[in-house]
Amino acid sequence: MSGSLSPLTNALESPKRTSRSKFVRNVAANLARLLIGAVISLLLPVYLTRHLPVEIYGAWVLILQLSAYVSFLDMGIQTAVSKHVAEYDAKGDYETAGRFASAGLIIMFAASVLGVILTTFLSWRVPHFFQNMPASLYSDVRVSVMLIGFSLSFSLACSVFAGIFLGLQSYQIPVAISILNRVLFALATALAVHFQSRLALVGAAVAFVNVFTAILQIVSWRALAKVVPVNLRQVTIKLLKKMLQYCMVLAIWSAAMLFISGLDLTLVGHYDYSQTAYFSIAIAPTALVVVLLSAILGPFMPAASALSTTRTPDQMGEVLCRTTRYSAIVLYLTGLPLILGGFYILKAWVGPEYATNTTVYLRILVLANMLRNFGLPYATMVVATDKQLPATAAPITEAIVNVTSSIWLARHIGAAGVALGTLLGALFSIGIHFFVSMRYTRGSLSISRLQLFTQGLLRPSVIALPTIFALPLWWFQKAPVISLKAWTLWACFTLLLTWFAALSRSDRATLFRVA
Repeated sequence: MSGSLSPLTNALESPKRTSRSKFVRNVAANLARLLIGAVISLLLPVYLTRHLPVEIYGAWVLILQLSAYVSFLDMGIQTAVSKHVAEYDAKGDYETAGRFASAGLIIMFAASVLGVILTTFLSWRVPHFFQNMPASLYSDVRVSVMLIGFSLSFSLACSVFAGIFLGLQSYQIPVAISILNRVLFALATALAVHFQSRLALVGAAVAFVNVFTAILQIVSWRALAKVVPVNLRQVTIKLLKKMLQYCMVLAIWSAAMLFISGLDLTLVGHYDYSQTAYFSIAIAPTALVVVLLSAILGPFMPAASALSTTRTPDQMGEVLCRTTRYSAIVLYLTGLPLILGGFYILKAWVGPEYATNTTVYLRILVLANMLRNFGLPYATMVVATDKQLPATAAPITEAIVNVTSSIWLARHIGAAGVALGTLLGALFSIGIHFFVSMRYTRGSLSISRLQLFTQGLLRPSVIALPTIFALPLWWFQKAPVISLKAWTLWACFTLLLTWFAALSRSDRATLFRVA
């Protein structure tokens, strides 16, 4: 490491594609997508929960959940495409980058076919999965699942072209298309509900939006990123095997994530359908926290991939430590307000009925997702450095613990059991990362686990002290009895601890330079 700059600062200030300005622009683009997506995610449920009965809103969120299973068939292909495009872009070899993108497209075609098959099966089995759903909704739910699932299968193949833009570290185009998709999705859904359309017509409107924005990705590539050529005839069996070998571990991760976060709402719908709508509302703000962190770390993956070719394992380890600390701070600052004041946030958002029935789920899910995502920087960097195989133990373990405990607990205590199962799985995930996976990735990320724990996770945890001291005021009550003065003191002490304790002097200097 040269001079007084940290590896992360060097990564941000490199004169190449990983330059500070480009990195910051990509983060800004992702944050813009997050901001608009967050606004839509907040406003649309406000409208839908006030215009749809609880059982119909529950059916709608289950439609979206079942259709979204197609997305898990990505199997890491888009990540693989962006990684290889980033590497060969840094070398100026766009022909090879294009061959990897073309190989990804062929694999995505196969995934799209599987998506159609999966969607057809799920649509057929709706009455079996949700026996407590009103029978009058089965027909519309089946049709909507098929329409949206088929459209997402088509979008799956087109996502390769977004991967090319991500690999070139030009996030503005895919971000703009993603924003357009969310806006049109919200408008189509709200208008269909406003005109009292059946759920099948709402599903058709959403499917049209998905197909339109998927085609837009192809058009954008042809206009702005054709420097990376996509030609299926240039793909060899050897190249396909190489891509599949790289994606094999990521496919395992995708399957694990399906069991970790993709089955929660479906399990609630199966075991405790009356709580489906409430549980879905608890998922939404929790997902926003995850999306925020992903938006910040998203541009870091191709940047870290390029960095790994020029940095030593010790330098990459320091990057990991600092990124973990920053990520933990973001998680605390976004998660703790939801835990402490979740009832009032929900009440202002979706009304007192939803707030009363959702607060407990929200607290548990926020804690679970904070724990799981403490390991997200490590997972991002092992993928970027092509060392994801040793890190596979964590998602597999979490998936097994999550699903088995969620099913067992749901049978006994309903929807709350699904939330607790998620929390148990998250505890196992972060533990496996530290006690198993990190032992085998020292060759590319050289840092002691004790240092990563104390400086990356333990140091930022001081932010939680004011919330812990207020524990008697909020843990046993859905609506915390806290005065305005207490809220103000909590916020001030939390922010002061963040700036003067969680962040080091060099952290503060780095943030000033980036700003």
